[in-house]
Amino acid sequence: MYGKNLSLEYGIRDLPETTLLNDFLLDCSVRNFSPRTIQSYKSNLKYFLSRHSVQINPDDLKNFLIHIRDKKHYSPSTVGNYFAALSSFYDWLEWEGVIEKNIVPQFRKRYLRYYKEQRHEERQLINLEQMRALIDSAEWVGFKSMFIFFAKTGIRRQELIDLDLKDLYLENRYAILKPHAKRSNRVVFFDNECAQVLEAWLSWRQENKIRNKALFLGTHGSRINRDTVYDVTTEHAQSLGFHNPAGRLNEKFTPHCFRHFFTTWLRRSGCPRSIIQELRGDARKEAIDIYDHITQAELKESYIKYIPLLNIKI
Repeated sequence: MYGKNLSLEYGIRDLPETTLLNDFLLDCSVRNFSPRTIQSYKSNLKYFLSRHSVQINPDDLKNFLIHIRDKKHYSPSTVGNYFAALSSFYDWLEWEGVIEKNIVPQFRKRYLRYYKEQRHEERQLINLEQMRALIDSAEWVGFKSMFIFFAKTGIRRQELIDLDLKDLYLENRYAILKPHAKRSNRVVFFDNECAQVLEAWLSWRQENKIRNKALFLGTHGSRINRDTVYDVTTEHAQSLGFHNPAGRLNEKFTPHCFRHFFTTWLRRSGCPRSIIQELRGDARKEAIDIYDHITQAELKESYIKYIPLLNIKI
């Protein structure tokens, strides 16, 4: 797009930063990054470029880290997201020949190691009785169905938000997720007790003449959004005593904890690792995995065998 000749002829400061950013975001789209990732990169990079030029040195990165960490008081995960966006952006600039070298990865290794360790701190794991209490605490069937679907499938928050009614195959006890860069297997299964709650949810929608195509809705009848999923989850968990908003990661119960619950309790039930990987949609990268083909019938049979029963009140 630019190439080394162009960058040498005009100099990096002569290339409009907005043009560079827009072309980088186009490159992300071509590489099939999720819309949410692209939007996050756009927001983070616009803020960085409002304070710094494209041509940077380690001191610029230090000043920016101090600014967002100590002055803006951003969380470790937000700090990490900013520098992930910067690393990807400057990797693209190097690829295009606009800069000679991307210095962000070395900076992250030296100065953000602490944040990386914090981000990988063990998440809270609740037991079966606590999960049952969490799901039963939802008085509205819309949120109850969301909670149990999370717990029984282990899907990510955005995967749940993107689900439409047409993606649900209730009689056959499975759903098909929208394509996602991080997911290899888009089919997720659920058991009979999850199906019963979903049936109650669909009946409620029909009685109230809800015509929105989204499977899960907020209280105003539109597709549920990320903030609502987070707020509803943490509020219910906090009311039961296992979410501390000011606590460490292992004292909080966020939407991602459903995935942690799903994975851990399948493992504790004796489910084979390869089956758990397929159910989670993880890419299995070991050489032997190439020859280990798991059929959908085998996957569903194993799922039904190992998924914990919660005895939810309908």
